Amino acid sequence: MGLYPETEPYAHGMLDVGDGNRVYWETCGNPRGKPAVVLHGGPGSGCTPYFRRFFDPEAYRIVLFDQRGCGRSTPHASAHETDMSVNTTARLLADLELLRRHLGVERWLVWGGSWGSVLGLRYAQTHPGVVSELVLTGVATGSAAEVELLTRGLGKIFPEAFERFLAALPPDERDGDLAAAYNRLLESPDPEVRARAARAWTDWETAIVPAPPRSVARYEDPVFRLGFARTVTHYFGNGHFLGEGNDEGVVLRDAHLLRGIPGTLVQGSLDFGNLLGVVWRLHHAWPGSELIVVDDARHGAGEPGVPEALVAATDRYAE
Repeated sequence: MGLYPETEPYAHGMLDVGDGNRVYWETCGNPRGKPAVVLHGGPGSGCTPYFRRFFDPEAYRIVLFDQRGCGRSTPHASAHETDMSVNTTARLLADLELLRRHLGVERWLVWGGSWGSVLGLRYAQTHPGVVSELVLTGVATGSAAEVELLTRGLGKIFPEAFERFLAALPPDERDGDLAAAYNRLLESPDPEVRARAARAWTDWETAIVPAPPRSVARYEDPVFRLGFARTVTHYFGNGHFLGEGNDEGVVLRDAHLLRGIPGTLVQGSLDFGNLLGVVWRLHHAWPGSELIVVDDARHGAGEPGVPEALVAATDRYAE
C-alpha cells in the first residue's frame, strides 16, 4: 500500500495556548474516525499536506498542527522580537494537551518523525492514558549524545561541509557546544549576522541529511530558514529542555513508562542516527514495540520504502 490520495482539511483554526502564542491546527479525513495527531520534525519545520497521506481518510480523523513559532502558528521564530524562552518541550506538551481537549479527543494515535518522535515519546511517557499507539520514523530521543553526533561527530564523514560549518563561527566558539554557539549568532541584534548563521546551519543540515526537493526549496525561503535554524539551535543548545540527566537520554531512561502502549518504529538502515544505536536500545527497552528497518533508506519519512511501512502501520492500528 502506497500513500493515500491527497485530502483537504474539513476544519482548521488558531488555538490560543498562552504566552502570546497561537497554534495553527487542522483536521482531515473522517470526523468520526479514529483520532490521530501528527508531530512534525525540526524542531521548527512545521506540518505539510504530505503528512495527511500516511492515513486512510475514511478510517482516521487526522489532526495536524504547527508547533510554537513555526509554520502558520504565531508569532513566528523568524521575527527577532519573538520570545523563545516560552518555546520549550514542556510547553509543547501542554499545547498538545490543550489541542486534544479543544478537539474533544479522548485518546489518539501519535505519529511523529525525527524531532516529532522525541516529542511523541515524551508525550506518551508523561500522558500515557491519552495515547492509543505510537508510529515513529527517523527515530530520535533528544539526548546530548545525539546532538553531539549531528553537530560535530558527523564532521569526520563530511569533512568539507564541516569545515564550512565551523568557519561560520567565531574562532573562539569552535571548540564548544556548536548548537549553542550558532544559537547565539541567531539571537544577534544584527540581521545580517542572523541571516548568515541561518544559511550556514541549513547548509550543514542539507549536507548530513540529504533532503527531498520540497525540503530543499523551503531552505531557500529566508523566513523559513531563519525560523527553523533559530528553533533547532534553541532546542539543541538547551538539551531539548528535557531536564537533568539528558546526557545519556531522559527518553531512553524512561522507556519503561511506555509499557502497554503499542508502537511501531520505522527506521532507515542508512539513517546516521543509527550510529549511536538509539532506536535499537529504545525498541529493546520498550515492551510492546516493533522495529521495522528499511534497507537503504536514510533519515526521512519520504525515503524509499519508508512510506509503505508507515502506511502499513497506520492501517493495522486503524483496525
